[in-house]
Amino acid sequence: MISSLADERRNAAGGYSQRALTTTQIVHQRLRDEIISMQRLPGEPISEKEIALEIGVSRTPIREALLRLSEERLVDIVPKSGTSVAKIPIADVLESQVARAALEQVTTIAAVKRAKGSDIASMQALLVVQQEQKEAVNYEKFYESDEDLHHAIALAGGYPGIWTIIDRIKIQVDRYRLLTLQHPLRMERVLEEHRNIVEAIAEHDEHRAAEAMRLHLDGLSAEDLRVIRDHNPSYFVGDLDQVLDRWGRDISSPN
Repeated sequence: MISSLADERRNAAGGYSQRALTTTQIVHQRLRDEIISMQRLPGEPISEKEIALEIGVSRTPIREALLRLSEERLVDIVPKSGTSVAKIPIADVLESQVARAALEQVTTIAAVKRAKGSDIASMQALLVVQQEQKEAVNYEKFYESDEDLHHAIALAGGYPGIWTIIDRIKIQVDRYRLLTLQHPLRMERVLEEHRNIVEAIAEHDEHRAAEAMRLHLDGLSAEDLRVIRDHNPSYFVGDLDQVLDRWGRDISSPN
């Protein structure tokens, strides 16, 4: 159940159904996953030739996949200079989180009203998985089960389409979030926040669930983003202070 949920989420994020994928779609999804999971770091060059040799395909589907990634602002293609992983735009991280927080309030409240016992059981199973991943200090798998839990909440609320929208608008947020998980006690804090959300949904407490999700998504301040950026200056692009001044310095960053 959990594995199929993860596969469904990843395909939806890439814009694909459960049908057989074309070579271009397979390459696109693979590179997209590698960039979002920070296996390919911001600014890192991408070689079509190396990918073609590694995967065993021609360069045509690779070029097509890279063009799609460029449209998603995940790669930079510069004629005669080459292709590289795009840096994380600070403005996109902050703005995407505003949209995400608004939409997840809708899915959480809907889950309180509509979640069945089997939905709650699935969420609780994901909490157990996250606990195991925290103990194993497995950042990547912890992040994946984090995503699966938020997806499960949207499904329980009857809004799979809203989750697809959320998944697509928070691409840059996801890249940033993986950096935050490596900070001391971050995984423990996220897990406790997830427990609070699931418990409130199980008890059908709409106010408590909505507030727990709000606090969860407000879990990092703009100053946290500043700290992460200062530790990894080559990964980001944009002026944080300029963005905050534009929005009145009252915007929070993502979980």
